Amino acid sequence: MQLIIKFARSYPRQSLMMLFALVMAGIVEGVGLTALLPLLQKAIDLPTGSAAEQAVGSGVGNLITTALSYVGIPATVGSLLMVIMAGAILRSGLLLLADRKAGYTVAHVATDLRLALLRALLSTRWGYFLNQQVGSMANAAGTEVMRASSAYLQGSTALAFAIQAAAYFTVAMVVSWKITLIFMSAAVLVLIFLSRMVSRAKRAGRKQTRLLQSLLARLSDSLQSLKAFKAMGRENLAQELLSTNTLKLNKALRKQVFSKAVLRGIQEPLMTLLVIIGLYLMLVNLRMDLPKVMVLIFLMARMLTQVGKVQRKYQEMSICESAYWSLQDKIVKAQQHNEPAGGNIKATLQSCISLDHVDFGYDEHLVLKNISIEIPSRTFTSIVGPSGAGKTTLVDLVTGLFEPVQGQVLIDGVPLPELDLRKWRQMIGYVPQDTILLHDSIFANVTLGETSFSKEDAEYALKAAGAWDFISAMPEGVQTIVGERGAKLSGGQRQRIAIARALVHRPQLLILDEATSALDPETEAEICQTLKKLRGQLTILAISHQSALVEVADRVYQIAAGNITQISSRTTDVDTENAPSTDHNVLG
Repeated sequence: MQLIIKFARSYPRQSLMMLFALVMAGIVEGVGLTALLPLLQKAIDLPTGSAAEQAVGSGVGNLITTALSYVGIPATVGSLLMVIMAGAILRSGLLLLADRKAGYTVAHVATDLRLALLRALLSTRWGYFLNQQVGSMANAAGTEVMRASSAYLQGSTALAFAIQAAAYFTVAMVVSWKITLIFMSAAVLVLIFLSRMVSRAKRAGRKQTRLLQSLLARLSDSLQSLKAFKAMGRENLAQELLSTNTLKLNKALRKQVFSKAVLRGIQEPLMTLLVIIGLYLMLVNLRMDLPKVMVLIFLMARMLTQVGKVQRKYQEMSICESAYWSLQDKIVKAQQHNEPAGGNIKATLQSCISLDHVDFGYDEHLVLKNISIEIPSRTFTSIVGPSGAGKTTLVDLVTGLFEPVQGQVLIDGVPLPELDLRKWRQMIGYVPQDTILLHDSIFANVTLGETSFSKEDAEYALKAAGAWDFISAMPEGVQTIVGERGAKLSGGQRQRIAIARALVHRPQLLILDEATSALDPETEAEICQTLKKLRGQLTILAISHQSALVEVADRVYQIAAGNITQISSRTTDVDTENAPSTDHNVLG
């Protein structure tokens, strides 16, 4: 019951309202059921004053007749039927209120869990995020969230059935406490006997959670590499990997279905057998009066039915429960690796970016050793070197994605940890090596859905990136759909849109991380000329191992074996005294 308690603590108001409605529904149903005894007394027409009439009419039967007399209503068949009908209507209304509250809370639970996961993941340190499987995180935000919210629904439904069973139990105790306790003891034994099916389904649910994580992680990786698989005629390898996990998942699902079917298939006949045995004992052995027997059998049948539903809903909750704990584990671990927000100093880029005696490494392997460089504002700086030399790592240090082991990164002389990190990053335009476009319009890819950007903003960025000529020639212009990952466009066109995306918010620092490495020489040269036009308007930091970006740069540094050396420098034609202030949107 730990999960139900956890949800009740997380959503106390909703849970209390639902519980109140369920309790009131149980009380109303109990009151309605008390009308059965005097009703049966009148239906059988027992002689007034007889022992049978007194046995039926005493106790619970007198409660309803006394209450009706108090309000001036005679205890006729019609009035008793009206009491039963009113109780049924009021009970249904209260159950509807409880169901609606439970349904709303389920949607609330799913939303809260999904947002908590997204916030935790998006706030983690970059080093932690790199170790996570994208498919596993997507599975958590989709499948695990829905299964976790389903666990809440099944748990609350089990609670509703338990309260209804308690209402029947209470009325039955008033009619005959001895018979009721005997029935309930037998029912508990049946539930204990069937608890193995609940445990088995719970284990199948845990296995299902693990296999779904693995399957969707592999599926995500395989689909991203599908073109390479198909091009080499090796898509069967991906199919074999996915098929193995799918078959294991199918096996877990079959165990889950079997456990649920066995529980229901055995539970109902056993409960029916208890009712039949009880009926026989009351009529033959105990020789109880027929009205009381009929009421008790009705109550016991309803009580056992609700108890059986409680166990089945608890089983379904147990199946989904593992998804909730798996999701919570991901959220907690992500929160433990939360990225620091930095200081509260507002960043500026009027002078330069400096790395002062910086060391950085992964585990115990140093990638950068005692690096000291200066990147003046409004200049074009290129960093070159072989793959794995640490070029991208240097960029990650400048953006604050990683922190130096020793030394410091300074922006206009202010150490990066003292700056408002988010505000600093909002001053950066970043173009990665792998250009990933959304399966959407060019406009959506440039603005990334940010509503504050207008069509004019997108047009400005596309012109600055040298993309406007080919886009304006398209029939649908900026509303052209680019296809999956931009497959309808050429490599150069995709790269220019990526540059426009980086420029649309008018950054003060433009970073290109191997942004032209996959392009042919002619296209690369064209993009370099586009970038050359931006020199002097903003600071450009380009990472490359090719010569084209070197030729247009003002400063060139080379990284090799963890060390950095300046290999060229030239005076630009930018009048830095009269250049626009970088306190504002310099491209505007």
